[in-house]
This record gives sequence, structure tokens and C-alpha cells, in this order.
Amino acid sequence: MSNPIIKTYIGEVNAQYITGYAREHSYRPALQALLTALLPKYKATNEPARIECGAPDFIITKGDTPMAFVECKDIGDPDLDGQRQHKEQFNRYKSSLGNIVFTDYLDFHLYEDGEFVDSVRIAEVKGGKVVAIDNNESLFLQLIDRLANAQPQKITSSAKLAVIMANKARLLADVIEQSVNADTDGTSELAGQMAAFKQILLHDLNNKTFADIYAQTICYGMFAARLHDDTPDTFSRLEAATLIPKTNPFLRQIFQSIAGFDLDDRIVWIVDDLVEAFRVTDMEKIMGNYGKDTQQTDPMMHFYEDFLRNYDPATKKSCGVYYTPQPVVNFIVRAVDHILKTDFHLPMGLADTSKVKVDRAIDGTTNKKSKDGKAHEMREYHKVQILDPATGTGTFAAQTIRQIYKNISDMGMQGVWAEYVKTHLIPRLNGFELMMAPYAIAHLKLDMLLNSIGEIQTTNTTNQRLRIYLTNSLEEYNKDTGTLFAQWLATEANEANIVKRDTPVMVMIGNPPYSVSSNNSGTWITDLMNDYKKDLNERNIQPLSDDYIKFIRLGQYYVQKNGSGILAYISNNSFIDGLIHRQMRKSLLETFDKIYILDLHGNTRKKETCKDGSKDENVFDIMQGVSINIFVKVPK
Repeated sequence: MSNPIIKTYIGEVNAQYITGYAREHSYRPALQALLTALLPKYKATNEPARIECGAPDFIITKGDTPMAFVECKDIGDPDLDGQRQHKEQFNRYKSSLGNIVFTDYLDFHLYEDGEFVDSVRIAEVKGGKVVAIDNNESLFLQLIDRLANAQPQKITSSAKLAVIMANKARLLADVIEQSVNADTDGTSELAGQMAAFKQILLHDLNNKTFADIYAQTICYGMFAARLHDDTPDTFSRLEAATLIPKTNPFLRQIFQSIAGFDLDDRIVWIVDDLVEAFRVTDMEKIMGNYGKDTQQTDPMMHFYEDFLRNYDPATKKSCGVYYTPQPVVNFIVRAVDHILKTDFHLPMGLADTSKVKVDRAIDGTTNKKSKDGKAHEMREYHKVQILDPATGTGTFAAQTIRQIYKNISDMGMQGVWAEYVKTHLIPRLNGFELMMAPYAIAHLKLDMLLNSIGEIQTTNTTNQRLRIYLTNSLEEYNKDTGTLFAQWLATEANEANIVKRDTPVMVMIGNPPYSVSSNNSGTWITDLMNDYKKDLNERNIQPLSDDYIKFIRLGQYYVQKNGSGILAYISNNSFIDGLIHRQMRKSLLETFDKIYILDLHGNTRKKETCKDGSKDENVFDIMQGVSINIFVKVPK
């Protein structure tokens, strides 16, 4: 070897090897010295605490920006190509990290954006010693030079960005989960944040679910911030915390808390790598088609579907995350608007501005004259309160806004749109969502829509909070949210509670999840479901616990509570004629005055066909048939 740096490195590796006691980590100091010498403009960091929680062995940075990574295995490791025992780890790193080298300290394999680029072996074991391979020195220096000069590729495709975000989010979630698992005493910042989430927002939270929420919060918080950044070249993690729209204070505050100055050291490296990906993303091209809706296109929803398909396809299936075709959404929204005008005699339909006064208890006080022992007051609400209990990415809420704007325009009231949004739209358009990523996208979508619809940019002038909340629709309002260190968690829960407890919801609309293996088994929703299960005397009534049936029962509950209203869902259609659904049908018939069912069929299991004998295609990519269901309870 003519290069003294490489010669010294091989000598130090050999000195460790011939002892007979060296293990993989024994050679790390020598490799760190080699990388430092060959990459003088960079810093090669080997942090044991990070490695234990899933980080590669070395992170090569320029300033605070990660440029490349190195994962080490023991000398002579038989799976340096990652095809056998290291396959899962190697694939995870290759798909998540732009530039990475896998090495056994003698053989170096370089990957860029998941693709193999080159490999060079600079030494080999002969006669019990590590000896240099002289002819490969220049090839190794070329590989290092390529690593040093690698530039992240410009991201101009939404599909590519979704995949990159998903891969980095999955790696981030893995690291967070391992970090939480390692915090056995529960005293770390991560453990405290998880305890707060579990007590206040999501009571069945486990380490994996928490890691998913945490990773998706950082990814989509960063996405929201980058959308609002006019100076991408200086985009940073700390700048991102100030760029998230004020219309979503929860995401803004939670991002500032978990990804700001006090970001856990064990995940800094992957978050900063994510920052670099967003820095080289051309957001104008990514979002260029936003707003150009066709019958098949909702860019934000498709972006999220691409993300979830790569991040966790099992979650996509188990949570019933399927894109609702725009014609279906349009039909349901127009139908609700029509029924409000005809059956409820509200000429403005969904754009109605009338108000009602409702008797509501004031929690925490007593009044001996009241039946429930609490003080009461008459509170004023908009009459047409709308709730999508499974908001997802906000598809139904967005179409509702468009329909309301159309109604306003048809009446020649476009000039008052900005004031109307502030006074009469945002205060009565509500949504609940359980998953962080679609929750963040729903806020982004509605914020963008309100800034593009009409002649006046609405939201930027008001920064009014959009009433989309991170909460479990199938849980009763939390009677005690407490005041833990994370006050923003309590605020989100309290505001969702107000909708659950007090708001006179008149319109329930959306596409609830379908899941026979439902995880929603809380006492409150289980008690409500008893109305559908009583006196059945059937051997197996488990299908009645499907999430879609629980959401129908939830919508029925809100309409009954209000005294009148509309429940409009597209859902699994098994309840229409299922034998065990007869008490459900009876209950719905007793509650509602009119029921409209538009059976869209598409049941693959029943092998349904069209009249011409061809396959009856489902509007979703699922096997179960679906129907549009509109239940109407008119005022007495």
C-alpha cells in the first residue's frame, strides 16, 4: 500500500485481529480514524447509544447535515451483501438512507438511493493475518471520493417523496420504539411523552403505536412546514417548527416539543436526514396538480395512500384506509345538501347560518334545581353542525366546503366569503381522526383549499383553528384530561370533548373504516352496540363488532341526541340483508323517518356480476360489497 493512511488502517486492524479476541466493535476506532483522515471536510461519528437503538455504526456529517452512513459487520461476515441473516436490516437502511456503505472492515459495498453502486476489497486474511490487496487502493479512494461528492437528487415526484418519507418514517419509528423499550425506568422524555399521550388522547396506546405517531408527526410536520417555506435552501428542523400553519396549533406545538431544541439525541440523525430530503424537494412540482380534481384524482389522498402502502401496508388494511372516489363523495355531499333544503326547509342547505339554543350542563358545578345536580345554561350553536367521525385526509370536509361555496355563490354572496368562513363555516365543520398522518394531511388540505377558493385568501388572514381533532371517535368524551406538562395535549383533548359532549351534531357524514377484527372495544361504544345485539340468539354475532357498524351506531347516537339530523355514509353493505343484522335494521327503522340505500354491490366473495355477465367492480379495491346509506330523522 502506497497510501500511508490506508496502510496505517490495515496495520491497526491486523493488530486487533491477531489477538484472537477482537469482535466487530474492536475495529471501529481504526475505521473512524481512516474516515476522518480521508474525509477532512466531514465528521464521522460513532455513538454507542444511537447504535443500540437502531442507528448505523457511523454517521458522516457536514455541519449538521448527514451525508452518508456506514454499517459494520465482523471481518469475514458471510452476509455482507445482505441476502441472508442481515437482509431485514440492510434493506431497511438501503431504502431509508441515501448513501450507505456496508463493510466488514476489509470489503466496502456502496449503495446510493437503495441501488448497489460499487464494492472494493482493500485487504484479506491470509495465514492468520490481515494483509493489503495492493491493486485495489486506487479503486477504494475512488469509492471514498464518490461518497464525499455525493449530492442528494432533486425530488420532483409526489410518488417518490411519499416513498422516501415512508422509508425514513419507518426507520424513525423503529428507532423510537427501541428507545422506548430501552427506557425501562420510565424517566426519559420519550417515556413521559408517551404517558401523556396515553392518559389524555389515546388510551390503548402501546410502544409501537406511540412510535408510529411520533414518526408520522415529525414526517408530516416537516411536510407541512416545507409546504409553507419560501426559502428551501435554508430549510432546517428548527425553522420547520415555526412554519407549520397556525390553523393546526396541535401539530405545530407537538412538533415544536418533540422535534425542536430538545429532540432526543438517539433520533437526531434520522430527523436531520429527513430535513435534507425535504430541502431538495421541489414542492411546486410536487403540488402542481393540487386542486385539479378529476373523477379519479385527489393528490393529497393519493400521496397519503402511497405513503401508507410503503410505510405499513398492514395498517392500511387493518384501519380500512381506502380512497373514496370523488364521484361518491360528491353524490353524498349533494344528497345531504338537497335533504337539508327539502326535508328540513333550510334554503341555504349546507351553507345554512341559522342558530339554535341548547340547554347544556356546566361541568364541575351543582344546582339543586336541576335534574342531574349540575348547573345549566342555554348555549348558542349553529344549527347545521357537521361531523365526519373518520375524517382521514379530509375528503368529505373538503367537498363540503366546495358545496357550501357553490351555495353561497349561487345566492350572489361571494363577496362575504371571507367573513362567512370565519363566522359560519369553521365553527361548525368538525372532524375526528385517530391516525396522525391523515390528521396532518386533512389540516393541510383544508388550509390549502380555503386559501385557493374564492377571491380572498381566507385562512392566512385569520389563522383560525380548523376543527379537525386527533381523537378516537368511538370513545366517550374524556371527563378528566388533567393538566400534565404537555398542555397542548390536554387542549386538543378538551376541544374534541366539547364536540363529543356539547355540540348538537346534525349531520354525520363520511366513509368509516371497515374492520371485523376491531380494536375498538371500549365500554362506551360496547354499551351502545347492545341495541344491535339484544335477543338475537345466534351462535356467532362477532361480525356485529365490525368498526363500520360501530360508526353507524355512533352516527345514530349523535342524531338521536340532537333530536333530528342526517347520517350519510358509504360503508360495508352486509347490514342490508345479513341475518344477524336484523336488530340493527329494526333499531335504524325505529330511529329514522327516511332511509335511502344505494347498493353499489361489488362483492367478490358473492361473485356478483353486472347485467351483461361481466364482473361487478367495486368502487374500492376491496372484496366486500359497499353501499351508500342516508338516514334521515326530521324535526318533530
